[in-house]
Amino acid sequence: MQILHYDIAVIGAGASGLIAAYSASLSGHKVILLEKNHTPGIKLLMTGSTRCNITNEEADARKFADKFGKNGKFLLSALFNFGVTETIDFFHSNSLQTKVEKNGKIFPESGNAKDVLSLFIHLLKKQNVSLISNCEIKKIINQKNHIEKLITDKNEIFAKNYIICTGGLSYPKTGATGDGYLWAKNMGHSIQEPEPALTPILIHDLWVKKLEGLSLKNVEISIYQNNKKKDSRSGDVLFTDKGLSGPVILDMSKKIGILSKQGNVQLFINFKPEIDFNDLDKIILKDFEKNPMKLIKNILSVFIPPRLISVILHLAEISPEKKCHLITKEERKYLLNLLKQFPIKIKGLLGFNKAIITSGGISLREINSNTMQSKIINNLFFAGEIIDLDGPTGGYNLQLCWSTGYLAGESASIKKYRTQINAD
Repeated sequence: MQILHYDIAVIGAGASGLIAAYSASLSGHKVILLEKNHTPGIKLLMTGSTRCNITNEEADARKFADKFGKNGKFLLSALFNFGVTETIDFFHSNSLQTKVEKNGKIFPESGNAKDVLSLFIHLLKKQNVSLISNCEIKKIINQKNHIEKLITDKNEIFAKNYIICTGGLSYPKTGATGDGYLWAKNMGHSIQEPEPALTPILIHDLWVKKLEGLSLKNVEISIYQNNKKKDSRSGDVLFTDKGLSGPVILDMSKKIGILSKQGNVQLFINFKPEIDFNDLDKIILKDFEKNPMKLIKNILSVFIPPRLISVILHLAEISPEKKCHLITKEERKYLLNLLKQFPIKIKGLLGFNKAIITSGGISLREINSNTMQSKIINNLFFAGEIIDLDGPTGGYNLQLCWSTGYLAGESASIKKYRTQINAD
């Protein structure tokens, strides 16, 4: 078996691994990047519906970190070192222009994720990084809190420092199998249970099939459990053949998953959040009085899409051909309730097959946030989705990869870490 020697070995050629290898190479070190798939960046090519939402325009590091919840502070050092501004400058300086879209999402100007991957392939080649695809790690040999070598299906690799960037469990068809979790656990790290995050939800209601493909803008979604509101957010929703998706649903899916373990969860949609109940009642009543002979389905078309009207009228047990002057007060009130608080029975989450990212991972308590270095294995670093951090949609999770990957690569190449390891 061939024996190879490098200064730094990076495992996993996703977003965090690509930039970690690049960052590590900037100091002139000999770097190898290992990928078990036939090509690097498979998941990167899928992000942002193949358009690659590379980051978000929120350049304030503290505000950005807040999007990751209580663990967000862990990201601050990485963001201060290589944050949103540095990320945009990095792409621009390498001739990849960007554009800002709704909610501060930043994409390549070309709208093509392939351009992002091509840029990294070019830069790694320029930096003489050895990129080895179709390379499966069979075993990591470590002794006395120190990795000695990697055994792959092709060779043995010795390095001074190692960076694991193997991602989570989302999108298993991209090769995500959780290998990194197992390696880290075998080396003494704790793993927070991986869960699907940013995933569509399944619902019990059979009528959802009739609404497949319907997109709603700026609706309000509320989550209830035991008659108590647990969360409420506004945004865009997409009906699927079995449930709901769209940015606001994806962002709330983690909370739904956590609550579902504690009991039944119900979701309500407010189709007209900009109008309170009484004002909406007055508007509809006025329309009824002005158009007494008009069909109810035509009156409602002013407020909601036609496909949704048929479902609401069915649930209200009102014929769509019924004329407005025949609608009773009770029927009108029930319609208002459905418009303002449309009930949906949640069945569960779609799981890792449809999850954009993974929640959970390597415990942050066991990683030095200033360097991304393991506190257990002295020549090991982590970056990207494998660590216990996940944020909302909108470019936040790719920025997590860029920031932690760049910091890990930079830290692994700093002489003081190599000196410390050599001294051992």
